[in-house]
Amino acid sequence: MEYETVIGLEVHVQLLTKSKMFCSCRADYQYAAANSRVCPVCLGLPGAMPVINRKAVEYTIMTGLALNCQIPDYSKFDRKNYPYPDLMKGYQITQYDLPLAVGGYLDIRVDGRDCRVHLERIHLEEDVAKLQHRPSSNGHSYSLVDVNRSGVPLMEIVSKPDMSSAEEARTYLMTLHSILQYLGVSTVNMQDGSFRCDANISLMPKGATEYGTRTEIKNMNSFHSVFMAVNYEVERQRKVLEEGGRVVQETRGWLDDRNITVSQRSKEYAHDYRYLPEPDLPPLIADRAWVQEIKDRIPELAPQRRDRFASQYGLPEYDAGLLTGSKDLADFYESAMDEKKNSASLEAFAKNVSNWMLGDLSRLLNAENLNISESTVSPA
Repeated sequence: MEYETVIGLEVHVQLLTKSKMFCSCRADYQYAAANSRVCPVCLGLPGAMPVINRKAVEYTIMTGLALNCQIPDYSKFDRKNYPYPDLMKGYQITQYDLPLAVGGYLDIRVDGRDCRVHLERIHLEEDVAKLQHRPSSNGHSYSLVDVNRSGVPLMEIVSKPDMSSAEEARTYLMTLHSILQYLGVSTVNMQDGSFRCDANISLMPKGATEYGTRTEIKNMNSFHSVFMAVNYEVERQRKVLEEGGRVVQETRGWLDDRNITVSQRSKEYAHDYRYLPEPDLPPLIADRAWVQEIKDRIPELAPQRRDRFASQYGLPEYDAGLLTGSKDLADFYESAMDEKKNSASLEAFAKNVSNWMLGDLSRLLNAENLNISESTVSPA
């Protein structure tokens, strides 16, 4: 029997704010001493009252507008209840039925064809603390809790299950990553957890209308990991079905060193979390003038810049896509092109600069593990 692959992605993005989501603690926790960026609010102490971070709301609305979402007049926060050591209050403040942005879509280009991935929603929540697992000399491992990350603003972008291959999933993530980088709402660093992805994957018989049982894949910390994990999970589910088995709805973790997914826990349903409205926070009313002001500040994004590079400089679509995938790389290229803005040989010069940047310069930067913005090379 032939099967169709169905993929939906949930992307968690830490927002680049100075303070946390509901308190005044600094949000730059990555290199701080453990438990040094904390207060009664993010520690979950009784009586501590949250206050909404306006900049985080603004960044979420801006992202929603950039991704063609609708911004409702009214949204609210909710409590998501589940028992886990990294959840300081015993619940997470998130958004359930009335998020900040709904609908929307992201157009991607895969193997020369255009695809549209529709979005379900974008909502705003707080990140959780971080567990550090340690072995001990007596053979019993233990875990330490670093609360610095607790309360950092976290935006979740939920796609509809519109993707059907690992390459589509990877391209969607790379396109979304570059858009968020251009917006300046996050560092989108996958290595430090600023840009995290969970994949929901299922198979269904070709031509069927009802989705199969899905699994959720976690612990993917690079675009390559996402590609490999999706491919592995699709083949694992296919083998289970072809052998007459049944796919179990569960959460599985990707092991990068072994290139496999392993079962972690049974998948929860919405009712397991006992959502209820957050009583300590007022609803969010999106003033139309404020939303328009945010929209007016959206810069030229990667897809538009890619098309402009192709038309303005005569670059092949492939070159334009690579150059504009990173804002820093695109800025460097544009600065270099300023030298020949009115030259009759513009297209030839543009292609030579592109070849040098995507070839020799990229090779040297990769060898030193440097970003173009960290390089001492001048575009002039």
